[in-house]
Amino acid sequence: MSNVIRYAVGRVVRLVLSLFAVSLITFGMLQLVPGTFAQLSALSATSLGSTSGQTDVEATHVSDPAAWLQYVTFMRGFLVWNMGPSYKYPQNSVESLIGEALPVSLTLATLAIIVTLLLAVPIGVIAALRKGRLADTGTMFVLTLLQALPGYLFALLLVLVFSVWLRVLPLSGWESPANLVIPVIALAAYPTAILARYVRSSMLESLREEYVVAALAKGGKPGTVVVRHVLRNSLIPLVTAVGPIFASLTIGTVFVEVLLGIPGIGRLFTLAARTRDMPLLMATTLVFALILMLVNLLVDLTYGLLDPRIRHAEQASQRRRLVRRRPERAAPASAGLSVSAIQGERP
Repeated sequence: MSNVIRYAVGRVVRLVLSLFAVSLITFGMLQLVPGTFAQLSALSATSLGSTSGQTDVEATHVSDPAAWLQYVTFMRGFLVWNMGPSYKYPQNSVESLIGEALPVSLTLATLAIIVTLLLAVPIGVIAALRKGRLADTGTMFVLTLLQALPGYLFALLLVLVFSVWLRVLPLSGWESPANLVIPVIALAAYPTAILARYVRSSMLESLREEYVVAALAKGGKPGTVVVRHVLRNSLIPLVTAVGPIFASLTIGTVFVEVLLGIPGIGRLFTLAARTRDMPLLMATTLVFALILMLVNLLVDLTYGLLDPRIRHAEQASQRRRLVRRRPERAAPASAGLSVSAIQGERP
């Protein structure tokens, strides 16, 4: 158990350091990008012929503190989840805007990953069991098309077919369960193609293993062997693929949300980037990074529990680094053991 705790603590430390690095890089890039919220808002107010709006914006943001003080203030607020008001929506706090938008994106990502697993696993299994036949060739052709087609373009095609031509699904919005159909299918298309190919290659590799040949030679039924041995061992590595795909779906809903008018965190991110809303943009970026890192952390911990060889391999590499740093000392003659022998007996 101590090894598992040490393994988890090491991953958490990496997560914290990575999140800190992301915050520094994001804030630095925001300082380098030309134009501020005050400048863009004043320009917009001027183009609309409103002098009062321009005056209000300048009075609020013209005396912003130094950059380092802005960063420290924001990070202090982020750690306690109290980041103050948004520049674009001063009547709403940044955390309340994210709290309203994040469940929408998580709902889309969760439904998309469920659809992906329900489609990818049977498609990959059938393609592997029918290798070289029409089912395999046709499936691989369709998966290649889905993999090459961008999600937003696939969503646009779905809108044209089901919303414009057939008029069976709503065009945009987030008012009813029918609004979920097009974005979920659009988001699930690409990961379905990736996972189906992954399952197919994993199945083909497992089918060539000696224990599968032995099970068939002993008179085992092909269906039983496939389910109990081939499929079971082929799906364990899916843990490493499903986690990052779920994270990428959560942070990859930007185009679909903007296209279909879905009030998710991806749409909130684009709005913050377009208006240079620094607190909102920093917060959404860090939330995206935190989701990705947490999912990868859970994948590492889960896969480390399922396959202890990964955890033991990392611990062995750490011990080797310690041994290389430690100066060799001659062992007592009475011990009758060499240094290498002692090191070899360490757990």
